[in-house]
Amino acid sequence: MWNRMLLFFIAIVVGAPCVAQIPPSVKRIVFLGDSITHAGGYIVGLETAWLVQHPDRPIEFINVGLPSETVSGLSEPGHAGGKFPRPDLHERLQRVLDQMKPDLVVACYGMNDGIYYPLGKERFEKFQSGIERLHDAVVKRGADIIHLTPAYFDALPIRSRLLPAGLDEYRQPFEGYDEVLETYSKWLLDQRQRGWIVYDVHAAMKEAVLAQRQSNPNFTFAGDGVHPNAAGQVVIAGPLAKAWGLSLKSDGLPSHPEAKKIFDLVAKRQMLLKQAWLSSTGHLRPGIPQGLPIDTAQSQAKELGTQIASLLSETTKQPK
Repeated sequence: MWNRMLLFFIAIVVGAPCVAQIPPSVKRIVFLGDSITHAGGYIVGLETAWLVQHPDRPIEFINVGLPSETVSGLSEPGHAGGKFPRPDLHERLQRVLDQMKPDLVVACYGMNDGIYYPLGKERFEKFQSGIERLHDAVVKRGADIIHLTPAYFDALPIRSRLLPAGLDEYRQPFEGYDEVLETYSKWLLDQRQRGWIVYDVHAAMKEAVLAQRQSNPNFTFAGDGVHPNAAGQVVIAGPLAKAWGLSLKSDGLPSHPEAKKIFDLVAKRQMLLKQAWLSSTGHLRPGIPQGLPIDTAQSQAKELGTQIASLLSETTKQPK
């Protein structure tokens, strides 16, 4: 039952407009975001599906999501036990664009931007201005940008440590924080009226969770309320998969006899390049492993690409 339901929510994404597949001019897609993007399961699934359906049209899918990051520049008191403030995307954005030269950027922010407080005018405005700055910086470089609404904040599994409204300070999340994310998501979706491409990850995740709770009241994608598990990452992939004409099964894999092997190699390649590019472009987030020099990483990535191509050419099977 769960597999059928998950597949439904991948295929039918709430409010997602239909657009053309990735334009032929796009050779490199850079993914920006926080720890949810850094984990990268949805990006691995998307690239694997792309390779299966378009083996003769390689595109680089590069994940440079950074844990703890915001576009708002905000950081709550005592973040990370007081060890460091949240990094601000805008501290590194220009270096990322200068060095990586993306044709398309996919950005997913918002979860950290409200810093787990109730909705506040100043915090909301900082999120809006941060997104505007990101959008403008990418467009100014001649690249396209897709925005994803923030993931769903699930209060249920952490309800015992959530805090009520009306406090001066929040060192644990506000109990109604998902309502904040709904407001942020609505604002992002409203930007479609300006011609922005925005896909609603938040609604897709919330709908899937609520549907499952009809039969399993304790169901969750995120045991800590924030970070989706593998199944949650599959749902995140859904809106982009639909827009790009990609087929994913309920396990997050495309229809191919060697899909799992290809997925694992893609994951290895994405990790290699993620660490290399994060190190090359620089950031202020402690605890991120040092990556290889770009040339070395790209050489190793090419070797992995050869293995992937071999699997694709042996038994390529297009999904129906």
